Amino acid sequence: MTDELAQLHRPAFAADLLITALERNTDKPALYLGDVVLTGGEMRDQISCFAQALASLGIGKGTSTAMLSKNRPEVLISMGATMISGCRASALNPMGSLDDHLYIVGDAEIETLIFDPNAFEDRAAQLKEQCSSIENVLSLGPSEVGIDILALAATFTPQRLRAAEVDADDNSSMVYTGGTTGKPKGVVGSYQSGATLNQIQMAEWQWPEEPRFLICTPLSHAGAAFFIPTLLRGGALIVLPAFEPGAVLEAIEKHKISATMLVPTMIYLLMDHPDLARRDVSSLETLFYGASAMSPARLKEGIEKFGPIFFQFYGQTECGMTIAVLRKEEHLPNDPSRLATCGRPVPWLKVALLDDDLNEVPQGELGEICVRGPLVMKGYWKKPDETAEAFRGGWLHTGDIARKDKDGFMTIVDRKKDMIVTGGFNVFPREVEDVISAHPAVGSVAVVGVPDEKWGEAVKACVVLRAGQSVEAAELVERVRAAKGSVHAPKSVDFVETLPVTALGKLDKKALRARYWETSDRSVG
Repeated sequence: MTDELAQLHRPAFAADLLITALERNTDKPALYLGDVVLTGGEMRDQISCFAQALASLGIGKGTSTAMLSKNRPEVLISMGATMISGCRASALNPMGSLDDHLYIVGDAEIETLIFDPNAFEDRAAQLKEQCSSIENVLSLGPSEVGIDILALAATFTPQRLRAAEVDADDNSSMVYTGGTTGKPKGVVGSYQSGATLNQIQMAEWQWPEEPRFLICTPLSHAGAAFFIPTLLRGGALIVLPAFEPGAVLEAIEKHKISATMLVPTMIYLLMDHPDLARRDVSSLETLFYGASAMSPARLKEGIEKFGPIFFQFYGQTECGMTIAVLRKEEHLPNDPSRLATCGRPVPWLKVALLDDDLNEVPQGELGEICVRGPLVMKGYWKKPDETAEAFRGGWLHTGDIARKDKDGFMTIVDRKKDMIVTGGFNVFPREVEDVISAHPAVGSVAVVGVPDEKWGEAVKACVVLRAGQSVEAAELVERVRAAKGSVHAPKSVDFVETLPVTALGKLDKKALRARYWETSDRSVG
């Protein structure tokens, strides 16, 4: 195909959509973060100068970049500039350890590190010293470690934004999995997969007419996925430094927030917070949630407290965020089985529940969610065997086990690797968790398999009680026995103050299991 014909059919990639969004909203507020308010035009101009500064340092199409920063406006400016410049983007978890960061920078062969000097100057110095791939260290402000990229950007005059010429199959991003088994894997995204995500979000997700979108998760991770759709709809991003339930409720009231994204553990904390009754949250029209399963009992409670505003998205790093959705009107508050589902597949993907022989299972039976389509990752970075296994039979194997009802709604019973094998029987923790979480004294619960000489693994429930509430362990065990049978009934219940979560607020079952397996002579992933 000639270059002319390739351009003739070239789709709009994320950078093109960003440019359009900023040009459409030059005079409207696009970003609020602390005392900073930027219009679309101001963001556009700052992105232009930042991109010119990158180009002056030889950073452009194909350069591998990594961001290490807390939430601040310059993160979005940097993201926009690297996107338009055609860089391959990665993010370093602000809560990650030095070993975590060294592994990702080395594995991803990061050439340019961009960091926040207010929080990560020492870490940037360590990475610069120990990672041979790093050629440029850029600081978001004055620093002794790297070049002050903001000062350099200020020396340029804003120019018209032009997206780098890239191909649909070029590498646009590398996001590292949570490392639930072994070392994290670099998930390579293409410009096509990124554009597909934006397309599905714009068409399928239920947005307010003019979003005032609150971001309280790291901008460099989950928060970034709402950047382009919000601006394309003429909305504004209101960014908090981090998730703190009282501050979130205050921001919703103050800024009349119409949409936000939270993971279930964050929603539970909001519902249980004493300020909820004192704050006006009536402006909320859509509460996007995902990343992990939400208890049907607590979801019903959320609908009662916030109204019918919940929109669930289901996806994973390997197939970004939106394999299936459960729309607001599909949340039936008096139907626990519906609230337990992750919705129905989006029309842009082929989704099937397959058995181990790659045959589609009958309706109502358990199968692994497998996906085909333009949203699927290119593969795992430098891991051909793992990529081949993930793509076995020409499908992306998600590792999530689900059943589908007659209307096409899928209910995930659990991760394939989280299944507990106890006395030769298979127990999916999600099914036990949903029973326990329906007890009015329970705030949140996680079920894991722990070492047991007799059973191999025993079912253990770790329970966080609501403030001022109590319940006997025996009552919870009997509740599960009555609902699911003796095999599913926990052999033990631990009452804990908190459950371990990742930096994004997602329940960290790997860390929870490790507490019980670290003294065992065998282990689980």
